[in-house]
Amino acid sequence: MENKTTYIIIGGIAIITFIIIAAVILLDDGSKKGEENVNTTKTGNSATTNQTSNTVEQKEEENFDYVAAAEKQMAEPAAGETIAVMHVKNYGDITLKFFADKAPKAVENFLTHAKDGYYNGVKFHRVIEEFMIQGGDPKGDGTGGESIWGKGFAEEFDQGLVPYRGALCMASAGTGTSSLGSQFFIVQANPDEKQLSSIQLMYSQSFAEAYSKYGGYPSLYNSYTVFGQVVSGMDIVDKIAAVEKTMSASGEVSVPTTDVIIESIDVTTK
Repeated sequence: MENKTTYIIIGGIAIITFIIIAAVILLDDGSKKGEENVNTTKTGNSATTNQTSNTVEQKEEENFDYVAAAEKQMAEPAAGETIAVMHVKNYGDITLKFFADKAPKAVENFLTHAKDGYYNGVKFHRVIEEFMIQGGDPKGDGTGGESIWGKGFAEEFDQGLVPYRGALCMASAGTGTSSLGSQFFIVQANPDEKQLSSIQLMYSQSFAEAYSKYGGYPSLYNSYTVFGQVVSGMDIVDKIAAVEKTMSASGEVSVPTTDVIIESIDVTTK
């Protein structure tokens, strides 16, 4: 009887011990699974946040009214607004307005150079029809010029400013290189129906509508600073773009055979 009682006690202790060990194992396993769930949840939330962010950016792009923004970009300057009249020898005048609130450094740089006579006698050294006319280099070959600060500065972008036909833009050695100096170009390209489908895919229907109406060079968008717009004289820009050209040192047919010279630029108000 005593032996039987002893066996029962030992058996009970064994059962209790087994239950305790099993509970510890289960709790430990549950804890690890909980940690894995937290990590997965954090990763999931991060991925979801990024996806949501990308979706928001896409929606903002799709919902932005490029047509309204383009009309504002193309509008006549208001009374008292700063304008510049570029006198091109043997061609005529090109009148420009500026977006100082969107690209303050580029505007200050150009207008200061213009007032100081920096561009007087400088030629349009690179001219490509259905693309743009480029000038602003005192050396006249595209390798010179500097900003009013004596060093390059960075691009200034705004969603509503697009390189439509007549847009005044800063030339650069590449986006993000802080290489803006004195060189500028005026977009001359007309609307091209062949580009519309790709523009709709890359941007939005609104962007495509604006391009269809105003033309320009969409591939330059958000790569080159738009800081002004031609308000009169696009016929002069077209004449310059159509001049006879010869090959540049890089093998590009873009150098006017007869120099196209900026005589002076008058900065005034509307």
